[in-house]
Amino acid sequence: MENLAPLYVNHINEQNRRVADVLAREQLEGLAIHSGQYHRQFLDDINYPFKANPHFKAWLPVLDNPNCWILTNGRDKPVLVFYRPVDFWHKVSDVPESFWTEHFEIKLLTKAEKVADLLPKNLDAWAYIGEHLDVADVLGFKNRNPDGVMNYFHWHRSFKTDYELACMREANRIAVIGHNAAREAFYKGASEFEIQQQYLSAIGQGENDVPYGNIIALNQNAAILHYTALEHGAPANRHSFLIDAGASFNGYAADITRTYAFEKNVFDELIKAMDKMQRELVDMMRPGVRFTELHLATHHKLAQLLLEFGIAKGDASDLVEQGVTSAFFPHGLGHMLGLQVHDVAGFAHDERGTHLAAPERHPFLRCTRILAPRHVLTIEPGFYIIDSLLAELKADGRAEAVNWDMVDTLRPFGGIRIEDNVIVHQERNENMTRDLGLN
Repeated sequence: MENLAPLYVNHINEQNRRVADVLAREQLEGLAIHSGQYHRQFLDDINYPFKANPHFKAWLPVLDNPNCWILTNGRDKPVLVFYRPVDFWHKVSDVPESFWTEHFEIKLLTKAEKVADLLPKNLDAWAYIGEHLDVADVLGFKNRNPDGVMNYFHWHRSFKTDYELACMREANRIAVIGHNAAREAFYKGASEFEIQQQYLSAIGQGENDVPYGNIIALNQNAAILHYTALEHGAPANRHSFLIDAGASFNGYAADITRTYAFEKNVFDELIKAMDKMQRELVDMMRPGVRFTELHLATHHKLAQLLLEFGIAKGDASDLVEQGVTSAFFPHGLGHMLGLQVHDVAGFAHDERGTHLAAPERHPFLRCTRILAPRHVLTIEPGFYIIDSLLAELKADGRAEAVNWDMVDTLRPFGGIRIEDNVIVHQERNENMTRDLGLN
């Protein structure tokens, strides 16, 4: 992978530039960015897995340590308040020594409740950035997640630095290893649970390390869009496998989906046709194109595919207009990707947070942005046999547009989704997922 140290220099400089810019605009003196705190399970002494504030990990790859703070004014060397308690019950984080540490003044905090001793004395013009507003209140922050600051950072976070792009390539490289292992396990007869274990073992990450709960779906379970049940027993008849699984690197996410048929049949041909369609949609990405246009183009391409495979009848435009394609493809084409799987600012038109609404007939879109260089997005068209949605077609005049015998033939396979992670450049698109070996 790329050497991160020289890339990080420009990244931290850009972070400081953004802070100086937004502080001047919002008439603030500085930001106190909180990594977060543990959440305790109800009526227990066990914490939920810790997830760092994405605004915190935008600065540095400290992902597993609560009660840390970054204090920054955009001009001086930022301060990292690093939590390192005296504790014999749990492993205490080592004092960090990495490619990024020279860019921070590091102060150690041994007791979380003593952080006030390390904060600026006058917090009236400082803003708290984080989720624990009760902590901010106790410490005396009057400005908590101000809209002007948050909208600004969300907008600019969607333009990835070279350091961030290198981290996302590495996350994709790791995830591709897992996808190859999972595919092999499927063809060898593994259960959903066993495939999940093979995936995690291959990438060397646990369930709390990956950026989201993996979807490992065999047969009809592939029609459940967010299926995470993981059956322990292998099905008696093996038809299909849909895997939506990612990996993390330095806090950045990969989010990849593939679908496989167990045998060469009509479903396998449909997968190949969907794969071709997905590649065509990636080719349509370019600066200045609104993501909504790509989503609508997906429905027209899917209508043609439904006709080609005898799943639907009539005119392609009518299938889109009547909402027939939406019954087979009910979600959005993709989303912004970065420090979060569904990254921020997917509906932003500018750094002030002006909202670009989704079309009324497509309320489930996660992105309506006008594409620009350094954006990273997923492209993930889908096709599913979802009985609850198809029942709505059957209940009205649209039933005539569907070949129900073909629907019955495809029902045991569940569905298809193919998802790549793509960087938009000025003159080209970089499909990280395909470039790193997953076809």
